[in-house]
Amino acid sequence: MDTHELDVVDQEAPASPDSFDVDPPFDSSTSPLPADRFLDRELSWLAFNERVFELAQNDTLPLLERVRFMAIFASNLDEFFMVRIAGLKRRIAAGVAMPSASGLNPRDVLARSLAKSQSLMVRHGEYLNEKIIPELAVAGIELLHWADLDTEEKKSISDIYRNRVFPVLTPLAVDPAHPFPYISGLSLNLALTMRNPETGKEHFARVKVPPIINRWMAASNGRYIPLEEVIAAQLDLLFPGMDVIAHHAFRVTRNEDLEVEEDDAENLLKALEQELLRRRFGPPVRLEVEPTMDPEVLELLVSELGIKTDQVFHLQGPLDATSLNEIADLDRPELKNESFVPGTHTHIAEVETSSPADIFGALRKRDVLLHHPYDSFATSVQRFIEQAAADPHVLAIKQTLYRTSGDSPIIDSLVDAARAGKQVLVLVEIKARFDEQANIRWARKLERAGCHVVYGLVGLKTHCKLALVVRDEPDGLRRYAHIGTGNYNPKTARLYEDFGLLTANHDIAKDLTDLFNNLSGHAQQMQYRRLMVAPAGLRVGLLERIDREIEHHQSGREARIRFKLNSLVDEAIIDRLYSASMAGVPVDLIIRGICGLRPGVPGLSENIRVRSILGRFLEHSRVFWFANGGEAETWIGSADLMHRNLDRRVEALVRIPSEAHTAELGALLAKEVDDSTTSWHLEGNGEWTHHEGEIDIQQSLINRAKARRARIV
Repeated sequence: MDTHELDVVDQEAPASPDSFDVDPPFDSSTSPLPADRFLDRELSWLAFNERVFELAQNDTLPLLERVRFMAIFASNLDEFFMVRIAGLKRRIAAGVAMPSASGLNPRDVLARSLAKSQSLMVRHGEYLNEKIIPELAVAGIELLHWADLDTEEKKSISDIYRNRVFPVLTPLAVDPAHPFPYISGLSLNLALTMRNPETGKEHFARVKVPPIINRWMAASNGRYIPLEEVIAAQLDLLFPGMDVIAHHAFRVTRNEDLEVEEDDAENLLKALEQELLRRRFGPPVRLEVEPTMDPEVLELLVSELGIKTDQVFHLQGPLDATSLNEIADLDRPELKNESFVPGTHTHIAEVETSSPADIFGALRKRDVLLHHPYDSFATSVQRFIEQAAADPHVLAIKQTLYRTSGDSPIIDSLVDAARAGKQVLVLVEIKARFDEQANIRWARKLERAGCHVVYGLVGLKTHCKLALVVRDEPDGLRRYAHIGTGNYNPKTARLYEDFGLLTANHDIAKDLTDLFNNLSGHAQQMQYRRLMVAPAGLRVGLLERIDREIEHHQSGREARIRFKLNSLVDEAIIDRLYSASMAGVPVDLIIRGICGLRPGVPGLSENIRVRSILGRFLEHSRVFWFANGGEAETWIGSADLMHRNLDRRVEALVRIPSEAHTAELGALLAKEVDDSTTSWHLEGNGEWTHHEGEIDIQQSLINRAKARRARIV
């Protein structure tokens, strides 16, 4: 989930505060507003992941969908430790442990985060063993232990183990001649003690469970056993002649964020490649062990890893619940959501006189507002780039790439365009967290094909989602544009909820031309017609519009603010929303993840409602709607309201030109905050409560998309 772009640091070397993805020091005493008006960012994120866990506990959902949420919860928490917990530890070690806007210092936040994480992980393990695994068994999917297998199953599994697993394993003993081995991050391992029967001397060894082999091995139809138990049952093959006394599973999480010096943009690619190698050796930030682990073995692990006891988590197995994705992927459609195949947007389908549709012909008629995954990405955005690449009248394509899929047709189209002689500019953000290696590969592939590849501006990540096509037409050059809230990734476009605008609007296309020139050259154009761009003008632009709503309300005109975001942390924006509330302006916020604002506080935020929607699709869009005195305006784009988005990234919001589209977006946001819609409600004390409404907003949008598709057919 793109939740989650978190952050980290290395414990050993001090660094400047600017190297951390943390909020700058904020002095709440400079404002007349209450000092305790902000919720803590890390604790708010943990509350988000608790909501994910609640989805896994919702027995109205199909069973394998709940299993998927169990895996997502675990994966989210892995990233939280790799980045946020690691970042807190490094800030403390580096001596830059300044209190955040919430008033908590990093040591307090770390302690509370570890305690909350411990509670969530214990509950997660208990629920897996006491509810999920028994329910899977009833459904004919049994997750077993070695002792549960019958003789034939053990023989079959053992044969597979000898042929396919045993040759891959590398047992590593620890003694004066063999130092304690390096334990890679997120790897599952067996720690074992054994005795030499001849000397009586005991030894320690570690066996890594190979991640390239599926975790859950099929013993027979519908019966599965974790790989580590198969290995443990046959340790005599790895250590012949030794008496194995005990074995225990454990797992280490390491600091896996990056620090890259960017003073020389030309060397950024090489610097990042070197840093990716160093990432493997980040300091440990979490040790997960089974409760039965021998105290002496645990003491050895803690000592050798150099980890503190408050970062050791005793959890009911099986460890590493992210592997439950393998179970969720099983071919049991009756245990999953009904399949949904998105259709072509109505306004694109109208021009499907030939196959595939002429996107440019559609955009010459009107703008197209896309809502993924309800509108097909393949027949809209992907088709837009593919048609541009194949069209001999297209002269140039310019695009940003932050994340894309491993077999991206977008990349292939850009390569084809360059080889056909078109001018192709691709701005690849190679610092997109945990996608750096893939983006380096795409950058090199694009360069080899003849694309102009740039890596953005020094000191800034380029996070905006932009594409611009220049086409030679009978009446002159015409530019076509796409601006979205999500990545150019065909795979996540089927799972993430996002908006995108396809348009031939002259002002928007001119703005994108200027912005691309800023990103690829040394142009200094900072004024735009239809865009708000960070870091120069996005925060200021939003603050001005919040102030304008206050003025409208005070003058008796229609005033209201509705935002849909992943995260709200920026103190200046939050304080201005408080000002709007105190002035009487209704404020509705739909926030999937982190929220630093306290709603419903008398005298401060009683006019603010905060809702969170989680479900089958990951709510990922960013929408900013203002009533504007009765002439509503809406902006969509890539930016969340966090310091990193507003100050350290190139972000872009576009104003929706169409009144009809503006009304459509406003109505959707109104429905999402309405009490008739199922959601979580945030209280002023930071607690989230689940509210069961009559409407599942995602299902209602699926139903609407199916109805539209039926009418077209």
